[in-house]
Amino acid sequence: MKVFVARQAIFNRKKQVVAYELLFRDGKENCFPNIADDAATARLIMDNQLNLGTRYLTSGKKALINIGEESLNQELAQFLPSSDVILELLETIPPTKDNYERVRALFHNNYRLALDDFTYSKDWEPFLKLVRLIKFDLVESPLETIAPLVEQLKKRKNLKLLAEKVETEDEFIEAKKMGFTFFQGYFFAKPTMISQQDIEINYAIVMLIYAEVLKPHMNLGRISELFAQDTALAYKLLRLINSGVFPIKSRIESLKQALVYLGNERVLKFVNLIMTAHVATNKPTELTRLSIVRSRFCELIAQQIAPGVASMSFLTGLFSLLDAILDKPMELLVGRLPFPEIIHDALLGKPNTLYYILNVVRAYESGSWWALQEACALLNMEDDNLPEFHASAVTWADMYREHVY
Repeated sequence: MKVFVARQAIFNRKKQVVAYELLFRDGKENCFPNIADDAATARLIMDNQLNLGTRYLTSGKKALINIGEESLNQELAQFLPSSDVILELLETIPPTKDNYERVRALFHNNYRLALDDFTYSKDWEPFLKLVRLIKFDLVESPLETIAPLVEQLKKRKNLKLLAEKVETEDEFIEAKKMGFTFFQGYFFAKPTMISQQDIEINYAIVMLIYAEVLKPHMNLGRISELFAQDTALAYKLLRLINSGVFPIKSRIESLKQALVYLGNERVLKFVNLIMTAHVATNKPTELTRLSIVRSRFCELIAQQIAPGVASMSFLTGLFSLLDAILDKPMELLVGRLPFPEIIHDALLGKPNTLYYILNVVRAYESGSWWALQEACALLNMEDDNLPEFHASAVTWADMYREHVY
């Protein structure tokens, strides 16, 4: 499998290359992909940092990598070595107090920070103490309109300015006169494509790992067994350990040791990175969240009427939207899941207890009273506890999301 990334050179005042901005691409056509910022960042980390590394892509120079608000919330930057990157905070990040605290945490973890396509407001003042680079898009903010602001920013020590989308020699000369230190744009070089070979990830194994990390008591032994079933995931895990992000005090001799070294919280975030990058890239996060709600909702119902299948009911709910998430027929996906036949049948719509439990959940979600009554009748159960079960499942899913993000 080929993975793609574009890099665009950043030049100093002497027209020497000093860094590269890395731009995710999802094909050999050198154009912007139609995916969300956080998914693009996650794919960039998974496909490149956890493949050959950013230093390979930038010939040892610094890499500028975009960070959107969701990537900031998910703490995706912790999978990048602070010595190799400059985190480019996108203009879509609002300057809120919460975002300031997240950016401040990055600053104190020795990450160098930049503001992309900057437009000044007073709310950005606290951030200006943390960033070392500000980028101005000369198409959106022509030099003559930002001249007064540039004069003010030049007075701040340790703050450099970068002119982006420099298209002509005249723009370069004028920006240089105004005090810009760095430059980027088609006048110097168009983004160049780099392709690498990567190993295809088994999405079914990803979802099984996801199910394991959702559990209150994480079983790293079981998770390591699942990583061992997918060469690509095992490779990414070991690349993360050896990527320069974490100091290595001893040699890693097993996948379980690698997971123990990361610790539960980092394992959660790593699995979330995989999910963001390779499972729900083009899908709304609500689909993933609904899968989590369904899994707990199904489990609670099973605990009341058939405790012996509660854990299998959890998995049935979790995987019930996999066809919608991956845009593939459930028949094709189920064949790749190492589940008991009862779960396979339920996911394929064949009547059994798990299928009937899932139907109760679907009827409740649809708000159809008649469908709900019919679904409950097939299980010989009352619907009195369903509102409580649903509320509990939503709360549980939200608590998990907050913990991961």
